[in-house]
Amino acid sequence: MPGSLTDTGVSRLLEWFEASGADLPWRHTRDRYRVLVAEVQLQATPVDRVLPYYANWIERWPTAEALAAAPLGEVLAAWQGLGYPRRARNLHRAAQAIVSDGWPERLTDLPGVGPYTAAALRCFADGEAVLPIDTNVERILARRFPEGWPGTPEGAGWEVGQALMDLGRLWCTARAPRCERGCPLRGGCLAADEGVVAEVTPKRRPQGRYEGSLRQRRGTLLASVSSGGTPAVEEDSEAAESLVRDGLVFQVGDRLHPIA
Repeated sequence: MPGSLTDTGVSRLLEWFEASGADLPWRHTRDRYRVLVAEVQLQATPVDRVLPYYANWIERWPTAEALAAAPLGEVLAAWQGLGYPRRARNLHRAAQAIVSDGWPERLTDLPGVGPYTAAALRCFADGEAVLPIDTNVERILARRFPEGWPGTPEGAGWEVGQALMDLGRLWCTARAPRCERGCPLRGGCLAADEGVVAEVTPKRRPQGRYEGSLRQRRGTLLASVSSGGTPAVEEDSEAAESLVRDGLVFQVGDRLHPIA
């Protein structure tokens, strides 16, 4: 990677993280399965919301073997309220694939594992000097390192990855970044110096309204099924067909039932 680490902000980032890094449960493990659970649960979901789900999940299914042996219906019920239930289905399928064939050399061969999650596994479980580039890290790179990441010190892959996650979540936020209120990488940030933080921030397509959306309606039906109900397809045929198509419920006659 280009550049020198001497005065690029990388050492300051690591010093700040060592002193102020968040104490999160998935940071106490390098187990690939547990890191995978955390990364899948954290997709498009705030940390505070994930914390109780992660704790309950790991207590119930501490290994890939335990999760693979669980009925999908139980897995979906445990996920209820976290949103995007396809993540739970894919995590279950990934656990089954790991138990059956081991961890693949190409991690993206696992169900639900894309380039970001694969990079996160390599960084947070294996300690490789790979940047897991999610929206937080992409935003930091665009604002503070517009010429590219200057490099990761040897042996600090895990620390750099976690530090960037905290920086993006707490300081270099998408809206109202705290540039002038103590950001540890404020010095040397040209975007802040020139007042163009908003302009250089990668644009994201705004998320559609949740109220009344298909996503909300799917969640309502799935919650009913997960709690033991058998709602009629006609209650919301579009949402019902969508859940059946995704393999999250099955239909018998005009009723929806949980996956065994």
